Amino acid sequence: MRYQSKAQENFAKLEKNSYPGRGIVLGMSPDGSALVQVYWIMGRSENSRNRVFLLDEKTGFVRTKAFDESKLSDPSLIIYYPARHLANCHIITNGDQTDTIFEGIKAGKTFEESLESRQYEPDGPNFTPRISGIFFKNPQPALYKLSVLKSADNSEDAGCIRETFAYEKGIPGLGHFVSTYLTDGKPIPSFEGVPQWMPVFDSPEKTLDAYWMALDEANKVSLLVKWIDCKTFAAKTLIVNKLK
Repeated sequence: MRYQSKAQENFAKLEKNSYPGRGIVLGMSPDGSALVQVYWIMGRSENSRNRVFLLDEKTGFVRTKAFDESKLSDPSLIIYYPARHLANCHIITNGDQTDTIFEGIKAGKTFEESLESRQYEPDGPNFTPRISGIFFKNPQPALYKLSVLKSADNSEDAGCIRETFAYEKGIPGLGHFVSTYLTDGKPIPSFEGVPQWMPVFDSPEKTLDAYWMALDEANKVSLLVKWIDCKTFAAKTLIVNKLK
């Protein structure tokens, strides 16, 4: 399948990319039994690198936390829930828009409507994109969606560019990938184009290990894999943190 070869090409590019920033992959397990979310964070500054993922065993939500509270200088864009869920959806994002989507869907809004009040992060000169993903229990009209809220050419002049990509079905062993950045730079260039094909591996453990190994050793911070049973919509979540 040409999608598989393209996914392997993109994965090889990820392995060579020193700084894609935060990334989301949404896809399906190779046996077709599970929906899969992958999310990672990276960091260049001490403040960004001083983080870990914590899984709340009671709720199944994942949040970021400062590893060393004494070194936390600005929590505004680094402390948030990347993963939350409701009975009818699983949400994954790179910021506190997770809560915006969570509350919006509870109130009867769509994924897109929930994000209308948000835009890219106020961290000039980068203006980091907000990237978000969602799986729906009842895939009508889409099984999953990805959203990118970004600036044009690291500038506020053109306002917020709002892109949503909807997928009607999952393909076993494959996923779609978006990241905050193309690669490192000053300022850092935002993600461009459409979501890219990426591989999903045979199990949550193998998927976690493969993506963790692919990320740049100096800049990777934390990674999670969420394995969602297609029949029950129940999830298993695995996390790995560089700081322990």
